[in-house]
Amino acid sequence: MFTGIVRALGEVLSPGPRLSLYCPLPVKKGDSLAVNGVCLTVEEVNGDEVQFHLSGETLARTNLGGLRPGELVNLEPALRAGEELGGHLVLGHVDTVGKISLLASRGEEWLLEVAFDSRYRELLADKGSVAVDGISLTPFAVREGAFRCAVVPYTFHHTNLRHRRVGDRVNLEFDILAKYVHHWRER
Repeated sequence: MFTGIVRALGEVLSPGPRLSLYCPLPVKKGDSLAVNGVCLTVEEVNGDEVQFHLSGETLARTNLGGLRPGELVNLEPALRAGEELGGHLVLGHVDTVGKISLLASRGEEWLLEVAFDSRYRELLADKGSVAVDGISLTPFAVREGAFRCAVVPYTFHHTNLRHRRVGDRVNLEFDILAKYVHHWRER
């Protein structure tokens, strides 16, 4: 379980099913680490280099299959009992991949708009929660196939958002409570 509060940026050393990253966080074999919001298990640690195995499902449902060497990724270690829950509950189970359709400065803050498959619209609520590449954000202006988020300067400068561009693919995880309510209503 995670909170959507990114703790560090990692750098892709070798992409693919055997993902290798530079990781400035202290991790050990077997740890869970969210990489762009995807819960992965650390398989190897060699100094600051960390390796993961990416399953076919992970490659198909997330943006991790399209990573390039040198690309920066958001990192968050798993939440430990007793730690502060600063964002919202994030499982690291990506629902879909969206595309950045707007990323523009508005004074000191940034406005982010993400386009996504409209079949997920019922899982988003204005002023609810969404994880975008593992970043806990508050959506507003939710409509069919898109939502917006205000991004404060700290979040913009301490995550990979500052390196993102319009058209970039981002992992989306919708709020777990919304998913359970939606599932319950569908039965």
